[in-house]
Order: sequence, then C-alpha cells, then structure tokens
Amino acid sequence: MIAIIAIATAAVSFAIRDTSAANLDREADRLAALLESARAQSRASGIVVRWRPVEGSFRFDGLLPGSLPDGWAAEGITAQVSLANGTLVPALQLGPDPIIAAQQVMLYSAGPPARALRISTDGVRPFTVSAVQ
Repeated sequence: MIAIIAIATAAVSFAIRDTSAANLDREADRLAALLESARAQSRASGIVVRWRPVEGSFRFDGLLPGSLPDGWAAEGITAQVSLANGTLVPALQLGPDPIIAAQQVMLYSAGPPARALRISTDGVRPFTVSAVQ
C-alpha cells in the first residue's frame, strides 16, 4: 500500500514538472513564430513594429489591433528584452528594415522548477529558441 502511494506521488510530481516545462517550450515556440510574423508584416507594410512585454502579457506596437495575439497562452510566464550584448531594452524592433539589430528575449517560467529559454536573432536569420545554460 505504501509503495503504491509513493509511486502515485512521484508520478504526480513528474506530471506537474513536465507541464510547466512543456508550457514554457510551447510559449517560446509560439513567440518565435509571432515575432517572425510581425517582422514580415513590418517589412511588407513599411511600418515600424515593436514587441514589448507588459505585466503578465505582451504587446505588438505598430500593427492593427487584433492582427496578432497579445498575451501568453499559459500563466506564470515573464519576459525580458535585451540586445545580443545583454543591454536591456524596453522592446524588440522588428522592422521595417530587412536586417534588424541582433536581439533576444529571455522567457522565464515560475515553475516548479523555475526555467528560462532564449529567443534570439542575429538580425538576419529568423528568431530561434535555445536553452539557457
């Protein structure tokens, strides 16, 4: 009986941990795709588009309202924007120039366990997701 309870407890703790990690992975992939979409819309329209995190959410400035989602699909996600050298900036600039500054977003999940992923571009290639060491 005790063995069954121990196994069930371990299974629940792994399920909780996997859900948090999977949510962060999904949010990072989703944000990378949204950033590329906004970048393409900025180039096509010639309008400056910026992405910025706000309390518990994010916004695309320069696009028509509703053209892209403006919030996290999962709870407990926070973001911090910086240039490739680590200098913090308030927003990513996504265009309209075809070559943009090398920049990144650090995504954090509250956990458990707390985790971070980097979404970055060198300014030429698309935004990609990578683990933070």
